[in-house]
Amino acid sequence: MTTSSHSLVSSTDVNGTNVYGSDGTNIGTIDHLMIDKQSGKVAYAVMGFGGFLGLGEEHHPVPWGKLKYDPAKDGFVADLTEFEVKGAPDRHDTWYADRDWERRTHDHYGVPTYWF
Repeated sequence: MTTSSHSLVSSTDVNGTNVYGSDGTNIGTIDHLMIDKQSGKVAYAVMGFGGFLGLGEEHHPVPWGKLKYDPAKDGFVADLTEFEVKGAPDRHDTWYADRDWERRTHDHYGVPTYWF
């Protein structure tokens, strides 16, 4: 992601941005964002974890409120662990349309829901 002095960023610049754990290690990248159609708020960053050159990579939606942008790293920082991500509620094909799944996921990550 390109460092700049303004607060807005294009979603195309967010895709592929590194995400670091609180200890500074690279834990994954942002594959794409999920945006609430009614409010316009970013709800989730679907992150790619593991794999090599895109092979074997797992994608997991992480609530946007879990990530904080760090200009010094030109990436996001999250206090996530692999155990926490893999222990998140199982997702099904229509996870993005299941409010119960969303509540359980936000509870799991300890962040407020985006729809309030």
